[in-house]
Amino acid sequence: MTLDITRTGRAVLHVTDLDASRKFYVDALGFVETEADENHIYLRGYEEQNHHSLLLKKSDKAAVEVISYKVYAEEELDKIEEVVKKNDLAYKWVPKGEQHAVGRALRVQDVSGLSLEFYAEMDKVESLLQRYDLQKGSRVQRIDHLNCLVPDVQKAYDFYNEEFGFRPSEYTEDDEGKLWAIWTHQKGNVHDQAFMNGDGPQLHHVGYWLPDPLALIHTCDVLASMGMADNIERGPGRHGLSNAFFLYLRDPDGHRIEFYFGDYFTGDGDFEPKRWSVHDKTRQTFWGHEAPDSWFDEASPFIHVLTGELIEKEKAKLTLYKPDFTL
Repeated sequence: MTLDITRTGRAVLHVTDLDASRKFYVDALGFVETEADENHIYLRGYEEQNHHSLLLKKSDKAAVEVISYKVYAEEELDKIEEVVKKNDLAYKWVPKGEQHAVGRALRVQDVSGLSLEFYAEMDKVESLLQRYDLQKGSRVQRIDHLNCLVPDVQKAYDFYNEEFGFRPSEYTEDDEGKLWAIWTHQKGNVHDQAFMNGDGPQLHHVGYWLPDPLALIHTCDVLASMGMADNIERGPGRHGLSNAFFLYLRDPDGHRIEFYFGDYFTGDGDFEPKRWSVHDKTRQTFWGHEAPDSWFDEASPFIHVLTGELIEKEKAKLTLYKPDFTL
């Protein structure tokens, strides 16, 4: 059965201080605040025509409620339910009207414990792509991808490829051919969903597309001028994997955002995925500079789609590999 999952849709993050989050995401980074109330902030990029791609919900603990995918049409949700039942996964339906701005949605606990959501319908808003007079901060354009730590990358990839139809673009292997990380896509660029070896399930980051590399540098200047230089975790730089420019930031609750620009087209049927050795230090940073330990060791926990409780992490099947930058 072929599923029409079109792209990364949104992330729902629990945060402990909405005022601090607004200062970071709206005042500093320039996300568009579509709507807000005392417990929620709905954010989007300037290019986006959907109501939001990032929902911040006030909570007493920082966590990830769901990461979401948009499907092409409503009937795709029923097809996904068949896949979920076949694999005996925990799930629930969220009726239309129960979530603000989002239609009927299917929430699923996947084979790695990630909390997923699939939806077809979201309220429309005006694209601000050419409202240059309104754009500020990082000039965030749109959501691009999600990256998760999972204890068994091969298991995660097999499920997403065979059941959901995600296609690989690049991957990392060790000398024995064991899969350490893989980048998979639906929309025809390098990735909608990446999996990396690590204790999980955890969300490593949400990736957003910026208009150009200079926007990454300007982001650093804005954050530094606002006394938020400590929120810059890694970069700017260029990845070997994906070839894209990157900048990693941590929000006030520690959730990680990647700003991203300049990967390539993967939509041809004869596209061949690229292999990287786990020993190649240029795969992570093409220019060779080292990532901080926090980038490997810290990520955001998920809450269970049925119980709402934090999901306990499982140890990675492979020993975490950090490149030896002294070579």
